[in-house]
Amino acid sequence: MADMLGAAENASPVEAVEAVTRELGAALGARSVAFLIADLSGRALVRLAHVPFDGAGDGRRHGDEVATVMPFDGGLAEQALRSQTAQVVAQPDGWTVLAPVTDRGEAIGLLEMTLPDEPSPPTLQEIARTAHVLAFVVIANRRYTDLFEWGQRTTPFTLSGEIQRRLLPGSFTCEGNAFTLSGWLEPAASVGGDTFDYSLARDVLHFSVTDAMGHGVASALTATLGVGSLRNSRRRGVGLIGQAESANAEVAENAAVPGSYLTAILGRLDLRTGICALLNAGHVPPLLVRDGDTRTLSLPANFPLGMFAEAGYRAGEITLRPGDRLVVTTDGMRDRGAASLDLPTMLRSFGGLHPREAVRALADAVLEVSGPTLADDATLFILDWHGGHGEGRRSSAGADQARASTSAA
Repeated sequence: MADMLGAAENASPVEAVEAVTRELGAALGARSVAFLIADLSGRALVRLAHVPFDGAGDGRRHGDEVATVMPFDGGLAEQALRSQTAQVVAQPDGWTVLAPVTDRGEAIGLLEMTLPDEPSPPTLQEIARTAHVLAFVVIANRRYTDLFEWGQRTTPFTLSGEIQRRLLPGSFTCEGNAFTLSGWLEPAASVGGDTFDYSLARDVLHFSVTDAMGHGVASALTATLGVGSLRNSRRRGVGLIGQAESANAEVAENAAVPGSYLTAILGRLDLRTGICALLNAGHVPPLLVRDGDTRTLSLPANFPLGMFAEAGYRAGEITLRPGDRLVVTTDGMRDRGAASLDLPTMLRSFGGLHPREAVRALADAVLEVSGPTLADDATLFILDWHGGHGEGRRSSAGADQARASTSAA
């Protein structure tokens, strides 16, 4: 392991992953080793390779870099990510191991390895540990290069999409002792300004879902003002109502288009007690899935952020129980063709899925009835409450297998 980390540190950021996989391959006598990164669509893996251009070969190219998209097909690669367990399959020339590259439940990609002999349980454990280390290598080195981000982008981003992407958290999924959360944004053809965000303190989880009015760059700029203000006040220790009041005043004063505003759900969850304060600023009400039933949460009504500079704000509160699932969406999940979806029934049917899988399954359902492109962004944020904040998380190689999905969505 020390040799692998040393190889990663000594290599350039664009070659760090290859350096680690070479070390692993040499240590295990592998015939081939590759890292496949998760596509931003959430529906494919991407094989990145450095291949000098010779006019041949498949895949997207950027100079000598090649990105080959491998769509999910329900096969072993997809099941490895869903179940968060390594898959082993016999091949004519050896044995292929597919190990998820994961950190705190975020499925970053897959480690693919071909071995001459069937791997023993200790060897599989070593591969799983290395895949977890590889997650940290990717997280650390993607700060310095566009290579990973380029490889993940099956569809080119517009300027407004680029702005919007920067407003999202660094990881869409997080597993904590007492909770599991995941967010998802299904981009519209013309970006509608949706965002989600979260941040952990020692005993508190902050989260938000926002939807800026309009489309395109103007909407993305309004979202930037709102999210920037919410983060700024949160990092200064301001409470939930104070965050809303500050964002309201900032958007009202500084919006590039006069009269711009954004709707929002702001949340503050006490991880010791499960008490969750929620503030609804003109947004679609959140949903609570409890004991198989889905209900809309009734919260005090407030104006959207930026609509009236002097508006006051009130928050509501709910105490979560172990097994509860809190769901926050934007109106792209409810409007137009998506309005025909029976969201409560779908949430019940996806109850056994990890939030990482559930948000994508719900986005797929929206695309099925409203796609292939959406008239508005569709954003989802799912939070599962387990309780037991003071207990240690039972994880292996970056994920809690007890929380993983066991079947395809």
